[in-house]
Amino acid sequence: MQQITFKIEGGEDVVAYALEGENLLEVARKVNVAIDAPCSGNGSCGKCRVRLASGNLVCPPNRHISDEESKEGWILACEAAVGSEDIVIEVPDIASAYRSRMKIADLSDKREAEIFENIKNSIFSTGIGMGTGLKKIYVELIPPSLDDPMADIERVGNAIEEKTGTPVKLEYFALKKLPNIIRESDFSFCCLIKQEEGCSVLLDLWDEHDDHPIFGLAMDIGTTTVSAVIVDIETGEIISKASSGNGQVRYGADIINRIVEATKKGGLEKLQKAVIEETIIPIIDTMCVSTEIRNEWIYTVCITANTTMNHLLLGIYPDYIRKEPYVPTFMELTGIKASDISINTYPGADIILAPNIGSYVGGDITAGTLSSMMWNDSEFSLFIDLGTNGEIVFGNCDFLVGCACSAGPAFEGGDISCGMRATDGAIESVQIDSETLEPTFGIIGPKGQKPIGLCGSGLIDCVAEMARAGIINPAGKIIADGKRIKQSEHGTKSYVLAFREDTGGTKDIELTEIDLDNFIRAKGAIFSAIKTMLEALDFDLNVISRVIIAGGIGSGINIDNSIRIGMLPDINRKCYTYIGNSSLAGAYAMLISDEASQKVMELARNMTYMDLSSNPYYMDEFVSACFIPHTNMEYFPSLREEIENETRKPQSSDIQPGKQRG
Repeated sequence: MQQITFKIEGGEDVVAYALEGENLLEVARKVNVAIDAPCSGNGSCGKCRVRLASGNLVCPPNRHISDEESKEGWILACEAAVGSEDIVIEVPDIASAYRSRMKIADLSDKREAEIFENIKNSIFSTGIGMGTGLKKIYVELIPPSLDDPMADIERVGNAIEEKTGTPVKLEYFALKKLPNIIRESDFSFCCLIKQEEGCSVLLDLWDEHDDHPIFGLAMDIGTTTVSAVIVDIETGEIISKASSGNGQVRYGADIINRIVEATKKGGLEKLQKAVIEETIIPIIDTMCVSTEIRNEWIYTVCITANTTMNHLLLGIYPDYIRKEPYVPTFMELTGIKASDISINTYPGADIILAPNIGSYVGGDITAGTLSSMMWNDSEFSLFIDLGTNGEIVFGNCDFLVGCACSAGPAFEGGDISCGMRATDGAIESVQIDSETLEPTFGIIGPKGQKPIGLCGSGLIDCVAEMARAGIINPAGKIIADGKRIKQSEHGTKSYVLAFREDTGGTKDIELTEIDLDNFIRAKGAIFSAIKTMLEALDFDLNVISRVIIAGGIGSGINIDNSIRIGMLPDINRKCYTYIGNSSLAGAYAMLISDEASQKVMELARNMTYMDLSSNPYYMDEFVSACFIPHTNMEYFPSLREEIENETRKPQSSDIQPGKQRG
């Protein structure tokens, strides 16, 4: 048995023990050492870089570690096996940069509140009413006596029934509090009830002098990031907002890798623990402490997530989602309580899950569709959620069609060697000088923040700029030369955005030809999905009146560049809008309105799910779209015109001596 000491940059050392031959990444996972492994340890991404400071490991050479780096001790944790002696492993902070730290939003910033206020106003302007089945009632009792020894539960039940006109049931949580509260309040107290068909359920009670609002929690459980808000259910006011990385990320960046992990012994329990104990519970605790709200005052929880995340949250075996005929265990589900999955709110809080519509289109998209308002518009809209997965909905007030495409996690940093999510240190915008090939970029974070990697919006900019500057050809191969162009030992080229001496990191921030190929496939998947969906409905791209972009790609997405690379339709740029986390906004609306919840159920039941994997037209379109911008320039008329105008310009060799350009 060997001792492995993980020396974490910026953190405390973690000690583990392992047998000779054990995989180093698995050892790290056992002791919750965060090492970025988007590919879940199959050796393809090259991101689980750590440095062997002392001792020995069995680690074969690989294309992700250069000879120079290998001499310095750099290895991939997923390919290293514990040797015959104790070892010390240095884990650089960049290895965990994929995870977003706990972040509490500044609600004094009007922009934060306006996002939800605008969504609320839009939805409720359609006639959907605000309000839930929860309400407070105030009760005064005649104290018991020797002449009137009625049990407390009957006395309280009769008083509530007199006010509501319906018989009363008690939740166990309320029953335990009942004898002390009614006496400490001198038999004058507040009751929280939930109106159900044919009865009133007593959820909680408290001294009326200690009155507090009815709080609810809306949460979007993304594959990469989990975001949440605590809300005053009666007024709709946002009390607190927070986000954090999904603890499941260390088991893979995409849902397929996580499903595979769930099939291993103990895997499903690990994944459920990662999202609940390591992610959701800390988010709730942090928000409650910052606002001085008790956890048990949160009486309803509304969750939006993709189909796989819903299964993993509830601890339901997910493997059949990825196997033909791709059938999930559930689409709609009710009756789950917070205590069933050990979420730290009021124990009997209802868990409202936004419904799924297919194996790869989940409740995050149905809730996002509600937020998009496309269901209330007679004109045709295209709703695109660009996160770890790519989901698309097309339609109007008469019909909706949804699909998911195999874009992979490129838009949140997966499959890209220098990729990361849109958090501090991420390059979010890029410009490249066509003459010098020197880049300038915008970085998320405080002034002076050094770049760590490239997030989705920066990736789109970088590829578009590389194409414009002539660094790459339409197939994504690097054709330029210069100090920014590197060639690896394996013959592939890369473009360096930032050299390691400028970043303080362990390696250059560079976009390789392999990255470019992965990205072109991802952007091609998005466009070909749009084209296939419209083709199936016998529409062309010109019918689209509005394109709504949502998701974790970053609010700074450049629409012109997204069109230039062939990811989005070449239509009027004014048709495009970005609405941020539409899934969380939808969860918020469902939380404060039972009618909004019912509307989401209605949208899900009426939405047609299109399975692209069985559509032969999709693969043809995908192959054509794996080109910058596309093999068929008929789809991109403004870009075609721009290229034609460039070719018409007189070249320097065409200018005769003694003459000037006209």
